[in-house]
Amino acid sequence: MFDRLPEYPWEQLKPYSAKAALHERGAVDLSVGSPVDPTPSIIQDALSASSNAPGYPSTGGSPEFKAAVIEWFARRRGVSGLAPAQVMPTIGSKELISWLPLMMGLGPGDVVVQPKVAYTAYVVGAAMCGAEIVSEDDPALWPANAKLIWINSPGNPDGRVLSVAEMKAAVDRARELGALLASDECYAELGWDEWADQLIPSVLDPRVCGDSHENVLAVYSLSKQSNLAGYRAAFAVGEASLIKALVNLRMHSGLNTPGPVQRVIAVALADSEHVQIAKELYRERREVLLAAVREFGFELSASQAGLYLWATLGEDCWKTVDRMADLGIVVVPGTFYGQHSTQHVRFSLTATDADIAEAAVRLRDAIGLRSL
Repeated sequence: MFDRLPEYPWEQLKPYSAKAALHERGAVDLSVGSPVDPTPSIIQDALSASSNAPGYPSTGGSPEFKAAVIEWFARRRGVSGLAPAQVMPTIGSKELISWLPLMMGLGPGDVVVQPKVAYTAYVVGAAMCGAEIVSEDDPALWPANAKLIWINSPGNPDGRVLSVAEMKAAVDRARELGALLASDECYAELGWDEWADQLIPSVLDPRVCGDSHENVLAVYSLSKQSNLAGYRAAFAVGEASLIKALVNLRMHSGLNTPGPVQRVIAVALADSEHVQIAKELYRERREVLLAAVREFGFELSASQAGLYLWATLGEDCWKTVDRMADLGIVVVPGTFYGQHSTQHVRFSLTATDADIAEAAVRLRDAIGLRSL
């Protein structure tokens, strides 16, 4: 009954974490994408000020929360004209991703599509309802019985950013199939290289979906851009009828985001300064680690946005994981993200300045040992 899912993948990393811990200067863990910097004071103050919350929160979201999401989408995502009925809060983004197929009534015979290189929650959602998972990036190859299609831009783990044309092709194909196109966009404020000063496209952008949000859903989280992983602060935006149906199911299930967290989301979305401060910290860490990773011999793939370096030495990813553990560095094997990632590993930038600098030193010190 309870064995529909395999063991949580990070359990497989424990022997390598233990090996890394034997390094004379200890382990540097670059495997987990959990923020380490303080939650901004403006957000902590908002939580404290709204801590008197004796009543049940609105499952569909408070008017203040909805207005903040609508304003943010217009200002930071290039999407204007959203209505309050199109917005709802979620308890982190992973919760919605994992439960969405079940809430849609999917089951055996239905297909959930995910990217070829995919965050682990999409396959979990399919498994929980007994649907089939298909990993495919080409919309033309999506099967006729696809009911839910996930795209992820910027991607986790690969940091790939989809262009407007690529997203539009995905929406058009999903509508042709009568499937829901759900876009996981949680790293959209963290663009690098050519995306450093550009707005990363949303599936709700009129250039992508036209003048209708039919069959599209955007999912967003403040965990990374605002150091709010511990708050489980996220939201979803889409066609009003879809949101209404999801809110109804969530009311029946007791899946309502706490009122103080909804207040925090509103405050965080209205303040751009703390996001820019966080992005600058990650930019500096990225430059330090990226230079050392490349000098060691890694080839970088995508990594145009987000908080990870997606890199390969052209060898089996578990060999690379073991090689890094010898240096006291813990990284994630690509196989955690699907069968198409057997030679990549993920380095996380969500570590302290000191740990990022230490990892860079170890990589450079070990360059002469690579051929051994």
